Amino acid sequence: MSSQDVTENPTMELPLLPLRDVVVYPHMVIPLFVGRQKSIAALQHAMDNDKKILLVAQKNAKDDEPDRSDLYTVGTLATVLQLLRLPDGTVKVLVEGIDRISLHSIIETDEFLSGQAELLNTNPLSDREKESLVRILMSQFDKYVQLSKKVPSEVTTSLNSIEEPGRLSDTIASHLSLKVEEKQKVLEVAAERERIEHLLALLESEIDLLEVEKRIRGRVKKQMEKSQREYYLNEQIKAIQKELGDLDESNASEVEELTRKIEESGMPKEAKEKASAELNKLKMMSPMSAEASVVRNYLDWMLGVPWSKRSRVRHDLEKAKSVLESDHYGLDEVKERILEYLAVQQRVKKIKGPVLCLVGPPGVGKTSLGQSIAKATNRQFVRMALGGVRDESEIRGHRRTYIGSMPGKIVQKLSKAGVKNPLFLLDEIDKMGMDHRGDPASALLEVLDPEQ
Repeated sequence: MSSQDVTENPTMELPLLPLRDVVVYPHMVIPLFVGRQKSIAALQHAMDNDKKILLVAQKNAKDDEPDRSDLYTVGTLATVLQLLRLPDGTVKVLVEGIDRISLHSIIETDEFLSGQAELLNTNPLSDREKESLVRILMSQFDKYVQLSKKVPSEVTTSLNSIEEPGRLSDTIASHLSLKVEEKQKVLEVAAERERIEHLLALLESEIDLLEVEKRIRGRVKKQMEKSQREYYLNEQIKAIQKELGDLDESNASEVEELTRKIEESGMPKEAKEKASAELNKLKMMSPMSAEASVVRNYLDWMLGVPWSKRSRVRHDLEKAKSVLESDHYGLDEVKERILEYLAVQQRVKKIKGPVLCLVGPPGVGKTSLGQSIAKATNRQFVRMALGGVRDESEIRGHRRTYIGSMPGKIVQKLSKAGVKNPLFLLDEIDKMGMDHRGDPASALLEVLDPEQ
C-alpha cells in the first residue's frame, strides 16, 4: 500500500468483525457464519444503528480473541443486509462490501470490538488505460474459466456488464482459488492500475498451474483408456473363443496352474521373465492352435528343469576314499587325482573346473568310476551316451518351430535327474561324428567352456 493511497479522509469509528479464512471485497455480497459472542454483539450493534461494519481478516484463524497485531491493516467497510439467529446459537449474516479501509486502531469493550479507520483512495484509471487493461484482464480470466472447473462459464457473461475496472478486478479476485494471504494482498492494493497488474500476474500463474494439471490429467486419462481398451479387447477375444467352442474352463485353469508353477519354480530373473512372456502369448492363443501346443510344450520343459532342487553333497574325503577302494582295485593314480579334485572343490567351495577326463580302453572301469564318485559324494548319477551322435541339435536342442522339437540331451537328463547338481558323465565322447548337420563336438565345447 503506497502513501498516496491514503488521503485525509475523515476517520470513522464502527463495530469491527474479525474474519477467519475469508476476505471480503467491495461490491461483494457474501453470507458469513458468526459464533463468537463479541462478533455477534458487534453485528447486532450495527443492525441497531446504520448497519455499517468493518470487516478485517485475521492473520491466524485459530485466534479466538484477536488483538490489533493479529489483524491485517487493510479491510472492508460493509453493510449488514440480513441477520439470522440459528438454533445452535450462531448467527448467519449477509453482508455487502462497500469500500476499502485502512485500520488505524482497535477499541475493545466488554461487549464488542470497534475500530477506527478511514477510506482508501483508489486512484481511478484514465479512459485509455481503463479500456486496454479491462480487455487484457477479461481475456486472461476467460482462459482461467476455460481451464478451471470451479468457476461456471456464466460468470464471464455477468462480468461483461461491469464497466468499472476496480469493481471488475475485485469480482474476478473473489472467484480465484487463492490462499487468504494472496486475497489479502489484492485487497491491500488500492490503486486500480497496480491492482489489475497484480491480478494479471496471479491469473498468469494460476493458468500455468491449470495447464500443467490438464496435461497430467490428459496423460493419466490416456493411460487409463489404453488399459481399459486392452482389458475390453481381451474379454472380447475370450468371449469370441468361447462362442466358437475353443475356450473352456479347463484352459483357464491350465493358465492359472502354469502361473502358479512359474512363481513357485525358483527360476532366475531372466528365465522367469521369458516364461511369463510365453505364458502371456499362450493366453491370447486358441487352445486348439498348433502354436499354442508349441508354447505349452516349451513351458512344460522350462518348468521341468530343477531350478531350485539340489542334492545334499557329502564332503567326507575318508568316505570317498573308502568307496573308491571298495569299488575298484588298483588305479591308484586315478583315485588320487579324483580325491585331489574333491579336496580342492571342498576347500574352494565354488569351482568352475577343470572337467575330469577319464581315458582308457574298454572295460577298465571308466563309467563305474563315475558311479563311484557319485555314490561317494551323494550326488545323482547321470550318464549321457554320446556314441554315434552326429547332430549338434542333440546337444543344443531343436528349434521350437519344428514338429516334435526337443531340448538338448543335457537338459533332458537334468530334468530326469530332478536336481540341479548331479554328477554328469559324458560317455563315449570320442565316438562323436560330424556330418552336414553340424559338428556336435563344437557344441559340446561351448557347453563345457562357454568362454571359448
